[in-house]
This record gives sequence, C-alpha cells and structure tokens, in this order.
Amino acid sequence: MISAARDGVLRVLQASRDAGVKRVVLTSALGAIAYGHPKRSTPFTEEDWTNVDGGIPPYQKSKTLAERAAWKFVETEGDGLELVAVHPVAVIGPVLGPDDPPSLRTIRGMLDGALPACPPFGIGWVDVRDVADLHLRAMTDPAADGERFLATAGPSLRMVEVSRILRARLGERAAKAPTKEIPLAVARAMAVVNPQMRALRPQLGQDFNATSAKAERVLGWKPRPIEDSIAETAESLLAHGAVTA
Repeated sequence: MISAARDGVLRVLQASRDAGVKRVVLTSALGAIAYGHPKRSTPFTEEDWTNVDGGIPPYQKSKTLAERAAWKFVETEGDGLELVAVHPVAVIGPVLGPDDPPSLRTIRGMLDGALPACPPFGIGWVDVRDVADLHLRAMTDPAADGERFLATAGPSLRMVEVSRILRARLGERAAKAPTKEIPLAVARAMAVVNPQMRALRPQLGQDFNATSAKAERVLGWKPRPIEDSIAETAESLLAHGAVTA
C-alpha cells in the first residue's frame, strides 16, 4: 500500500512536469495530518503532520509518505511545477447509483441495523460536492499554490451523533439507527476478537477534530451544513436500494 501510493504520486508528478502542466492538486486525506498524536483539545490544522512512527495503520502511513514525497519532488525536481494538497475528512454525500462506496458504509450500516451500537470516537465529515468545489478552487486560485487545505464541514461528530441526526431527519426510515455508544473499554476488548472493531482500534477513544478555517479564509470555500449532507446521503442510499429500512 505504501509503495503504491508514494510511487504512483511521483509518476503523476513526473509526467505532469514533463508535459508542461502548471499545477497539480493532490487529493490527500486527514490521515496525513491527524494520526499518531496524543489526545489534544485543539483542532488539527494544515500545520500538522501524521506521526508515521506512532503505530498508525498502513493507509494513513501511505497517505503521509506519499504527500511528503510529493512536496520533496516539487521542491527538488519540479522545475516550476505547482502543487496543492487537499485533505478531506470522512466524505459522504448522495450516491449516483446503487454502488457501495466504502466511505458510506457507516451510514448504510446505521440505516440497515448492522451497527447495533456506535464505536466510541469522533471524526469530521464533509460532503463530496464540497470536496469537488475545493479541488476546483485549489486548481484555479493563485493563492493556493504551495498550500495544504483541510476539508471539513464543522467540528467532529461522534458516530452516535451522526446516528441521531439520521433518526431526527428521516424518522421511521432510520428506526434501526443505533442510539447508544459502545463503552471504550468494551470496544477495546471487542477489538481483540472482532475484525471490524480491530480495524477501528487506532480511532477508539479519539476525537479527530479539524478545522477548515484556512480554506474558508484563503479560497472563500464554504461547505454546506453537514446535517443536510447526512440526510441527503441516507435519502440517496434508500432511493437507490442500497439499504432497506
């Protein structure tokens, strides 16, 4: 995973430079910013980098090392190539068809009752349409050159808060959405034997709160209310038959 991410990014940058491309926008992730750190009360910003020596999962490590390599390439071999990095948090939004995007499986699991209780952690959320808008601004605004931009629609939400929004906005169609959060000690014990919980072990008990103040200030980006995105995501999953409520 790590070599594929890093080497793939470098191939794109090399080809872009050789073709005379002016600017590349790299889609990174919160995973390159917020992992491997001790608990903190302040939100993560673009000044933060994931600590790759902090026992983090391969995906987050790959995102971090790929972006580090990209910035180094532009500095040492870019020949004037401009680079901007966009860092979305958990991406949701209406689906275009009956597919199964991994980023929506949490909401789908809440709707169809696959999650009887919510894992204990919080993360930021953002609408895919707003992520696309930020990419366009990052590509075209002169002020974006050489910058990193977080994409998040407000403070982080606990999983159980997302579930409660579903219940409030969809009523009976979200009747299976959980109302309780798994106690942290229980979740950590479950991670020993449960593969799904084991995959979430680095997140358990964490709050990956981040701020998009820089994107709003520098690029004029304004994400839509995340409550609307959560509801519209669920509505689209139901409309396309991805879940049965």
